[in-house]
Amino acid sequence: MSAVTTTAIHSTAAAGHSSAAATHDAPLLEVRDIRKVFVDRDFQTSVLKGVNFTLQRGEMVAMLGPSGSGKSTLLSILGTLMRPTSGSFRMQGRELTQLREAELSDFRNQQIGFIFQYHHLLPDFTALENVLFPHAGRLWRETRAGRERAAMLLERVGLRDRMNYRATRLSGGQKQRVAIARALMNQPALVLADEPTGNLDRENADQAFALMTEIQRETGTTFLLSTHDRELAERCERRIYIAGGVVVDQPQSIEPASTIAARPAMRVIAGDVPAVIDHTRSGGDVDRRRA
Repeated sequence: MSAVTTTAIHSTAAAGHSSAAATHDAPLLEVRDIRKVFVDRDFQTSVLKGVNFTLQRGEMVAMLGPSGSGKSTLLSILGTLMRPTSGSFRMQGRELTQLREAELSDFRNQQIGFIFQYHHLLPDFTALENVLFPHAGRLWRETRAGRERAAMLLERVGLRDRMNYRATRLSGGQKQRVAIARALMNQPALVLADEPTGNLDRENADQAFALMTEIQRETGTTFLLSTHDRELAERCERRIYIAGGVVVDQPQSIEPASTIAARPAMRVIAGDVPAVIDHTRSGGDVDRRRA
């Protein structure tokens, strides 16, 4: 990476987080008694049963737990993609459970980046266009500054010579690096990563994690990674363990990654049938589900 690129990342990160300078000593994220109950016909399922934790600014934190413990549901709530049944969480000094949908959408776009197990790139668009999308989508147009930042991020993740390739022409490891760059496009304060290396072989997984760690240290961005990879988790600064819908002390064993069946990221399954989650309602105590 060139010195110019390093300087650009540092300067843009500082500009993006300047609004939070007054509260720099406060936690970036405070989660208090978050609960989530799903209703499937005549049955109720409590997935989260009172989750409490904080994230400090600039941390790299791993979240572990067995399948079905509520990790992906929690990430969806923290990413404002789903409302909790009860509880609260504050980020950048704002109580997110009290925001309207339009306010949540703006906050999500500007403050939260997402990295998924399956990169979810737009196949008919180039790497540059995929990275630019969160910026252009917010403004409803491209800007020169946006294209320059997208190009800078792709150079940072080692894809300078692939930025004009369509996503279908990229390898799995390259696609995930594009996804990392896309998550950073709007200079978010928090990046949520749901099994970000789960679809990669060991070599590419190590490279992707090393890249996220380097960028976290360069920019001061907070990363929360949901993972079954104990080796990766041990390399994070801190670990949060979820079991039975709550945060617990470190368990004696965590389900090994080799026993985990592949699953769509950030999607909740009701029994054996995919559920459609209505996360637009804010007045009810539970989300309604239908097959």
